[in-house]
Amino acid sequence: MPDPELSVIVPVLNESANIGPLLGRLVPVLSACAASFEVLFVDDGSTDDTLAVVRAVHEDDPRIRALALSRNFGKEVAIAAGLDHARGAAVVIIDADLQHPPEAIATFVARWREGYKNVYGQRVDRAGEHPVRRFLTEHFYRLFASVGDTELPEGAGDFRLLDAKAVAALRKMREHARFSKGLYAWIGFKSIGVPFEVAPRAHGATRFSFRKLTLFALDGLMSFTTLPLRVWTYIGLAVSLLGLALATFFLTRTLILGVDVPGYASLIVSITFFAGIQLLSFGVIGAYVGRIFDEVKRRPLYLVEEHIGVEPQGEDTLAPDSRADWP
Repeated sequence: MPDPELSVIVPVLNESANIGPLLGRLVPVLSACAASFEVLFVDDGSTDDTLAVVRAVHEDDPRIRALALSRNFGKEVAIAAGLDHARGAAVVIIDADLQHPPEAIATFVARWREGYKNVYGQRVDRAGEHPVRRFLTEHFYRLFASVGDTELPEGAGDFRLLDAKAVAALRKMREHARFSKGLYAWIGFKSIGVPFEVAPRAHGATRFSFRKLTLFALDGLMSFTTLPLRVWTYIGLAVSLLGLALATFFLTRTLILGVDVPGYASLIVSITFFAGIQLLSFGVIGAYVGRIFDEVKRRPLYLVEEHIGVEPQGEDTLAPDSRADWP
């Protein structure tokens, strides 16, 4: 079967209620703007009947395909799995909850044919978000721009079209602590944003809590900057200078006024404060060392339990049982 012109990757986790509405809007758009296409669902360990729904749709339309990962690896890894298996000359990434409007894909394709290799959806309105989340998101982009080595387009996310060259570049990046927004920006290529308005979620509720979003933001910062490590050099220098200044002050006061009785409370406070500084710095260093530990184990990013209309790629699936060859 020849490769399609356009591949659409849809990472899903318990999205059975959204599959039908999504395809009802997505397929007509793809039929109108692409000579040929495939829709690749990546089931990231769903516990509902998401995979069964996709399997039934595949029987009626073989252009609808799926990968079933062996467990929940997270959305970032699910996207990586989709990119590994997409065969199109261009690849679109879209969420299943219809917050990303499928109709915008026609504009993505038009920009791609103009020569852009990284066409990203750029949300223009965050009015529907919780005020705290909106505040934190806006300041995260500013913080990332000021301390990161890569600049993120504000409002850009996973909803985008990537040319096959950009996809090939992303396939080379096998880090486990993935921050896809940073990777999209890091690879470069000719890029352009397409504004869109985020629609209400069709069914279900978001699974990104404030805690998960905070951890995700920290992953992004630590993946693209070593500033949290470097800053402790400056903190250590400042504390050393402060200690030297205090030593000079107490020495001068002792020479002029004589020996003073040391205060127990100030001693305990000083010890506690500097012990806290040391433990905090060890924690930051430990976070980076933990990432190194995860990477050097060289485990695969994901394992595929089932392919539905998709050819296996490399080491993406469980090996057959070989216990018969054991001694």
